[in-house]
Amino acid sequence: MSDPASYRPAPGDIPTSPGVYRFRDERGQVVYVGKARNLRSRLTSYFADPVSLHPRTRSMVFAAASVDWVMVATEVEALSLEYSWIKEHDPRFNVKYRDDKSYPYLAITMSDAYPRAAVVREAKRKGTRYFGPYAHAWAIRDTLDILVRVFPVRTCRDGVFQRAKQVGRPCLLAYIDKCSAPCVGRIEPEDYRHVVDDLCAFLGGSGDAFIRRFEREMLAASSRLDYEEAARLRDRLGALTRALERNAVVFDDSTDADVIGVAEDELQMGVQVFHVRGGRIRGERGFVVEKAEELDTSGYVERVLQRLYGDEAVGLPPREVLVSSPLVDAGPWNAWLSALRGSKVAVRTPQRGDKRTLMATAVANAGETLRAHTARRSSDLTTRSQALRELQDYLALPEPPLRIECIDISTLQGQDTVASLVVFEDGMPRKRDYRSFVIRTPGADDTAAMGEVVGRRFREREESDQASAEPSRFAYPPALLVVDGGAPQVRAAQDALMAAGVSDLPVVGLAKRLEEVWLPDEADPVILPRTSEALYLLQRVRDEAHRTAIALHRKRRGKRATSSALDDIPGLGPARAKALLKHFGSVRRLSAATPEELCVVPGIGPSLAAAVAASLGGQGAGTGAGLPG
Repeated sequence: MSDPASYRPAPGDIPTSPGVYRFRDERGQVVYVGKARNLRSRLTSYFADPVSLHPRTRSMVFAAASVDWVMVATEVEALSLEYSWIKEHDPRFNVKYRDDKSYPYLAITMSDAYPRAAVVREAKRKGTRYFGPYAHAWAIRDTLDILVRVFPVRTCRDGVFQRAKQVGRPCLLAYIDKCSAPCVGRIEPEDYRHVVDDLCAFLGGSGDAFIRRFEREMLAASSRLDYEEAARLRDRLGALTRALERNAVVFDDSTDADVIGVAEDELQMGVQVFHVRGGRIRGERGFVVEKAEELDTSGYVERVLQRLYGDEAVGLPPREVLVSSPLVDAGPWNAWLSALRGSKVAVRTPQRGDKRTLMATAVANAGETLRAHTARRSSDLTTRSQALRELQDYLALPEPPLRIECIDISTLQGQDTVASLVVFEDGMPRKRDYRSFVIRTPGADDTAAMGEVVGRRFREREESDQASAEPSRFAYPPALLVVDGGAPQVRAAQDALMAAGVSDLPVVGLAKRLEEVWLPDEADPVILPRTSEALYLLQRVRDEAHRTAIALHRKRRGKRATSSALDDIPGLGPARAKALLKHFGSVRRLSAATPEELCVVPGIGPSLAAAVAASLGGQGAGTGAGLPG
């Protein structure tokens, strides 16, 4: 590990123009690539006091041993160069992408003398146009089988094409009108190229234009009594209609757009992309971005745009790029994408209408992609074992923490303060051991509440051990106690453990803002690598405790809001209060009810109705007038 001061360039040597920079380690390997509107301002920020740096940035500058840069004329050039360097060097401190699927594309080999249509699993070859990606390979194969009846391009491999050319006899596809047989010269090269261009145009979103064209040609053939040609065009029209029906219609107009929705947590971002062409979803994909850089949501969305459109082989960007989170500065991205397309491209966030609705669907799918990735990762035994071993190493534990308990406090302005305790065994939640606590100390803040919960939890264990030979479900102590918070919460938990006579239980805190791990009596936190399985497990444990505490707090707050007005009415027990609320629907409607209306509820007599009306201020309260005898 090197000292950043040893390779810090003099500020006067750094230009103030836009550019791209690379940090390298002692072996010369690139560890991080970035761009800047002002190189001097941006690079100088990396060499500030290390204490003030973000943990990820601090790790990077200490891992590096040198920095170099290249000036460019515009930010658009910086975007292109940054992407090419990231692609070339794959730096370990830049964003990582996790894509568990290999999506199928429909590829047209435009660089061949006689282009071929094929379903492929990657989009990398230059001189080939790609359409997709699609969710299922069988769907695009079925669609291609329909389309070659209208656009008879070859689908055979080059070896089959060359053999047919040598023997002068086409394959079966030519005899069933699914290939124009360029191998034996049945079609001129120029005409075959027109067929290929028409197929690309149809796949690119011009399907409705072809349908209108075939309808006109069919009617013209019919009017001149050429019924055979009209029937052939009718069959083509039906094939195109079936192909279009396979794609969901999302917009009434001929919108060409990519809809990009994101959902994120502290360590990862789920991404869902819908490729809309001609108002129809022609392709989709989802993947996960590992957060390895010090970026906000806008910065990570920019990284997604780089990945989607930086590779020329994938295809041109559409006229609109719709993102769920707006970019801080969309100008350079509009210019970059417009240069790639050759015409205007706009990056924006939809605010209303059908596009906003589809964006909500994309965001929901991004959340599901993130959830599924998290579930797969957490259910893998090898990954869980690695996480527990890393926790043992990073926290200097005597053994891997097979049982972890985590406590989180939830409150709102000091009211209805509650706590949750969740249990993970072998890296998986053990929900039957979850506990919840209602804080008894009036006006307790986070640290006081934390101390109370830790004391109650471990005093219960000690009392259970002393009172009975039959162990309670909490007689089995955890190997690690995690609290949601920083140094104050950790100290409160440690003090409560010592007061309960527990001196051998490691306790740590996970601070949410920077994901720092705090230990008792330590001035500085432990910074775990952002991509480590140990940090990922701690985050899962903390988030599960937080979710459980929030749910409990909302439940208590809602119960207090609906039932507190009825709690102090003499003679009104929980069952009758529940019956009243069920009948009237709310405390407000119940307060406006007359004693006569209250008596309609089973179990509510005249005297109790009068007491309820008097307590809630209803009409006729306390008079008893008109009550049945």
